Amino acid sequence: MDRFKGKKIAIVGLSTEGQDAIRFFLKQRCDIICLDRRDETILFSSYPDMKNLPVRFHLGDSYLSELSAVDIIVRTPGMSLKTPELIQARARGVEITSVTKLFLELCKAPIIGVTGTKGKGTTSTLIYEMLKKSGKTAYLGGNVGTPLLSLVESIKPEDWVVLELSSFQLEDLNQSPHIAVVLKVTQEHLANFDPLATNFHASREAYVEAKKHIISHQKTGDFAVFHADDPTSCSFAKYTEATPFFYGKSPNAQALIENDAVFLMNDEGKHGIVDRSHMKLLGSHNLENVAAASLASSLVGITLDDIKSTAEAFPGLPLRLEKVGVKNGVLYINDSFSTTPESTISAIDAFDAPIILILGGSEKGADFTLMGEAIAHSNVKKTIVVGQMTERIVQSLHTGGFQGEMITGLTSMHDMVTKAAQGSQPGDVILLSPACASFDLFKNYKERGKQFTYEVSLL
Repeated sequence: MDRFKGKKIAIVGLSTEGQDAIRFFLKQRCDIICLDRRDETILFSSYPDMKNLPVRFHLGDSYLSELSAVDIIVRTPGMSLKTPELIQARARGVEITSVTKLFLELCKAPIIGVTGTKGKGTTSTLIYEMLKKSGKTAYLGGNVGTPLLSLVESIKPEDWVVLELSSFQLEDLNQSPHIAVVLKVTQEHLANFDPLATNFHASREAYVEAKKHIISHQKTGDFAVFHADDPTSCSFAKYTEATPFFYGKSPNAQALIENDAVFLMNDEGKHGIVDRSHMKLLGSHNLENVAAASLASSLVGITLDDIKSTAEAFPGLPLRLEKVGVKNGVLYINDSFSTTPESTISAIDAFDAPIILILGGSEKGADFTLMGEAIAHSNVKKTIVVGQMTERIVQSLHTGGFQGEMITGLTSMHDMVTKAAQGSQPGDVILLSPACASFDLFKNYKERGKQFTYEVSLL
């Protein structure tokens, strides 16, 4: 780590990744300045211990004015690479990096990276659990698990690391993981309405291009896992030197999804991993996540028994089709993590019972046309549509032919849950699956989900 000694480091963005970067660079005895567009009152009320750290702060609207005299800038993924201050700093010879970029550079253990539009967290955590089940020392990071940069010196070469990687974490990488997993790629982050971020992709093509970095720097001896039924994921295979493997319904897939079950194929034949009826995970789409995780784990050498038992026992992640209660015979499901129409369609498909659907929120550049059609031809009997996207979602429902009841204009989670409960019958499912970001009515998707769970507990 000698290259950091005595260097002046600017850490831009002081949420989870930024705080981990502070811990790492404090160990390197660097001169650290911490930059965030939030002011002192807001930042230190959220993270009171931060103000006692031996670092300097530059906060508020002019937070980027202190970049002129630093050696390295550690950029938050939410900050656009086209930010003028970053462009000017790069022209002066300042190194622009990120927590993810640094970790890939410094980590001695092999890394399994997972990307895609949805399912990254579930697939990453499944792989991590399969590694642990086999007795390996494993770490889970990226957008799930524990921040890892500050731990990188304690991670041994014989350990394994699993990283969930977003397009923003991938877009400027110059290294790729040893095993790359590319799930279905649709579109995401085509608009930015996060008040604390500036990053977004100008087009779907730009979003896909950012994703490619997970495989484009791989070498001979690496492995890449692709979704056999998704043209975009499959197209990545021609950009990597790694050995390709495929999962999906295609008969040539090494992890085959067939008859609502997952099988692994190898030279010895066809091996059953899990049937959907035996999974704790809800939804047929999770068969894809199990198939991807099983294939990646098999490449590590995890036994079929360990893969099978993990796939059956895994309960899922919070706020992803999470069961939060049964009240008066009605099942309440918290899918607040759903911020795209595609994930909401998958959530609806997970249930055979009548559904009362709460959806809507702020802009992400999504097209709701297919979602409107899917809802119209599903078992959704009532929708509660909220937030800035109300008009567009309602139009998509009308165009799709939805004949059920529509309620609009609600602004509190209390009212949303109350209205949903009032129209429910025993056997119904009340599903929060917004298909949108949360920044109009809630701080973030976690706060949205937390409020839903709380309101359900009061019924």
